[in-house]
Amino acid sequence: MSSRPSAMVVAVNTLMLWLATVVAASALWPIYASTAFLVMVAVALAVGTLIAILGALFRWPAFVVMLATVVGFFAVGVPVAVPSKTQFGVLPTLEGLIDLVAGVALGWKQLLTITLPVGDYEALLVPAFVLVLVSTVVGLTVALRAQWGELGVLAPIVVFIVATAFGPEFPDRPLIAPIALMVIVLFWLVWFRWYRRRTAIRMLLSRTGDGAGGAETPIAGLRTVVAAGVIMAVASVGAVAGAAALPPSADRTVLRTTIVQPFDPRDYVSPLAGFRSFWRPNQVDASQFSVDGLAAGDRIRLATLDTYDGIVFSVGSGDVSTESGSFTRVPYRFDQSGVSGDRVSVTVTIDAYSGVWLPTIGQFESIEFAGGDAADLRNAFYYNDVTGTAAVIGGLSQGDSYTLTAVVPRQPTDDQWDTLTPGSATVPTPSSVPAEVATKLDEYTADVDGAGPKLVAMIAGLTAEGYISHGVGADEPASRSGHAADRIAELLSAPRMIGDAEQYAVAAALMADQLGFPARVVLGFQPQSGVVRGSDVSAWIEVSTAQFGWVALDPTPPLREIPDEQPPDNAQVSRPPTIVPPPVVDSERFDRQTTPDSEQELPPDLDPVLQVLLVLLRVIGWVLLAAAIVVAPFLLIIAAKLRRRRLRRHAPSAIEQISGGWQEFEDAVIDHGLSPAASATRSEVATIAGGVQSQVLAAVADRAIFSPDESAASDVDSVWRAVDELHVSLDEGLTRWQRLKARISLRSLGGYSVRDLFKR
Repeated sequence: MSSRPSAMVVAVNTLMLWLATVVAASALWPIYASTAFLVMVAVALAVGTLIAILGALFRWPAFVVMLATVVGFFAVGVPVAVPSKTQFGVLPTLEGLIDLVAGVALGWKQLLTITLPVGDYEALLVPAFVLVLVSTVVGLTVALRAQWGELGVLAPIVVFIVATAFGPEFPDRPLIAPIALMVIVLFWLVWFRWYRRRTAIRMLLSRTGDGAGGAETPIAGLRTVVAAGVIMAVASVGAVAGAAALPPSADRTVLRTTIVQPFDPRDYVSPLAGFRSFWRPNQVDASQFSVDGLAAGDRIRLATLDTYDGIVFSVGSGDVSTESGSFTRVPYRFDQSGVSGDRVSVTVTIDAYSGVWLPTIGQFESIEFAGGDAADLRNAFYYNDVTGTAAVIGGLSQGDSYTLTAVVPRQPTDDQWDTLTPGSATVPTPSSVPAEVATKLDEYTADVDGAGPKLVAMIAGLTAEGYISHGVGADEPASRSGHAADRIAELLSAPRMIGDAEQYAVAAALMADQLGFPARVVLGFQPQSGVVRGSDVSAWIEVSTAQFGWVALDPTPPLREIPDEQPPDNAQVSRPPTIVPPPVVDSERFDRQTTPDSEQELPPDLDPVLQVLLVLLRVIGWVLLAAAIVVAPFLLIIAAKLRRRRLRRHAPSAIEQISGGWQEFEDAVIDHGLSPAASATRSEVATIAGGVQSQVLAAVADRAIFSPDESAASDVDSVWRAVDELHVSLDEGLTRWQRLKARISLRSLGGYSVRDLFKR
C-alpha cells in the first residue's frame, strides 16, 4: 500500500490489531495480575496506534516513526510502567526516568528470577510496556504502509510468543488465548485477501471502462468471511478435543525453568554444620537479634534442609532434584491464602547474627526492610515457599531491620498425633544411612502398629533415652559435633546417648523417612524472650502428613543430669603363654640400594631474551598455521589452474596445444565475470571479451583446428603469447581484490575443465 490509506483500511487494520494484541497480551496477565498492567496495555495501544496512523497519513520515513516512538515511550513510560516513581501520579521523576531506561535492558532478566505475579513492583512493567508499544507501532505501520500488509499480523504473534516464554510453567487458560489469537489473525488475513482482490477487480474494470457493474458484490465478501469462520470453528473444536484427549503430561518448558537463579544454596556450607558455633563462649549469651511481636512458643526458622548424603544435611543438592534448592525473588507479597493458620507480624533487628539465611517465622507473606540499605536488602532478598526459607545475598549485618508478615500453619493437637499418616510431599531419599538407625527404630516401634503411633513412639524413645551435651563446658561430657553417618551411628549405639539438637534432629529425620514420612531438618531458634541469644539455637524436624501438611516435631531430649559412665568389665581369663621362636634372619643377603644423589644438575636458566623470542616464534607459528588452514583452499584452486594450463600447453599435438590455448583464454574470460553462452562460438566469445586481439586469436584457433594442414610450432607459440597478453588486458582497470577474485574463481573449474585436469 504505497498510497495514503483510506479511512476504511485504517479502521479495519486498527481494530484487528487491537483485538489481536489484547488477546496476545492476555498471556502476560499471569506475570503481572494487576490493574496497573491493564492500564499499561491500554495506554501503550493508544500511543502506538496514534504514532502508526500519523506516520501512514503523513508518509513519515522510518527514522521519524522510530523517533516518535521513543518520544512516546518517555512521555508516558513512567506513569504507566513505573507508577511508584511519579509525582501526583502523573508527572515523571528523575529516578523514575532512570528506572524506565534501566528496565528496558534489565527488566527481562529480573522477570525470570522473581516469583509471579509481580504486579507493578519496581520497574518490572517496563518490558511489557516496550513489547506492546513497539509491536503496535510496527504491526500497524506494516499493515497500513507495506506492500505486503499481511506481515503486520506477525506483531501480535510475537507478543504472544514472548509472553509465553516469560510466563509461568503452566498457564491458567492454556487453550483460550492461542485459539482466539488464531481466529483473529486468520480473519485479518482473509480481510487482506478480500480487500486486495476487490482493489484488483476495480482497477481492471476502470481500465476496460466496464464501470462498476461487474464489481465484486458484498455477498461474495460475506461468503468468504463465512467460509473462514467455518474453518476456524472446525479447527478450534479439533484443537480443544485434541488437548482434552491428550493433555500434557508435564508443565511446559519456558525460560524461567532453565534460568540459573542468582542465589544457589549449594554455594554455601550447610547451615546445620555451624550449629555449635552459637555455643561458643563469645556467642552463647550474646544477643543475635531481637524480635517484636513473637508469640510464646513460636519457633524462628533459619533454614530448612532436606538432602542427606551421609556427611551433611544440606539445602538442596546438585546430584538429585529437590525443591528446597530453588530460591526466587518475591516482588511485594506472597499469596498464602491457602494456608490454614494464624497471621502474625514481627519486627526483627539484627545484632550479633550474620549470614545469608534470614530469620523468618511461618509461611512468608510480605517483608519490609528498614534503614539506609533497605533497597539493597530488598533487591537481594530470595525466598523458597516450599520450605519457608529466606535468604539475602551478601548476608545480614548489625543494625539491619525488617518487618515480616507471615502465616503460622495450624499444627495437630496431642490427640491427633496418633492419626497422622504420611503425606505426598517429595524429598530426596537419604543416602549412606547407618544401620544403627533401623536397629534403634525397631527397638522403639517393635510393639506399635500404625504410621502415626510409630512416629510418636520414635520421638518418645529419643527424648527418653537421650542426654544433652554441647561439649563446650569443662564439666560437660564429651560430645562430638557434626551429623555425618559415623556420628549418628555413635549416638545411637553408645551406652549413653549423648548429643545435642544437631544429632537428634538428623537421627529423627532418618527414622521418620524409614517410617514412610517425608522428613526434613529445620535449623532455627526457640527464644525464651524478645531477645534471641546464641543459647536459643535449636534444630527440629518437619514431616509431611496427609492431614496437616508439614508438621513440626522436636526430638531433642530435655536438659537433665547425665549419669556417670559405667566402668568397663576388666576381668580377664588367664591363658598359658605361647612361645613363638624368633624368625631366622639371613644376614648375608641384603638388597642394598645406593642412596640417590640429592644434588641433581639443574638446567641453567634461559636467557630472558631467548624466552621472549621463543614465545614470539610460537605465536608466529600458530598464526602461520591458522593462515595456512584459511588460505589452503584458495591455494588449491590456483594449483589446479596451473596444472590445467601446463597440461594444455604441453599437449601431444600442435592442434591440441592451440585448442588448449583458446580454452585457457576462454576460462580467463569466465573467471573475470563474463558469461558467454554455453554454445557460443569462438568469435562470439571474442566479441564478449572485446578487443581486436581476441578476434584474431579466435580466427587463428578456428583455422588451426579446422584446417587439414598441420600447424607449425611457431603458431603454437604465437597463440600462447597472445593468450598471456589477453589475460593481462583482462586485468586492466581492475582493483587488486578483483584480480585476486578472478584467480581463485571456481567458475571455470567445471565441466570438461575438471574432467581434463587429471586425465594424464
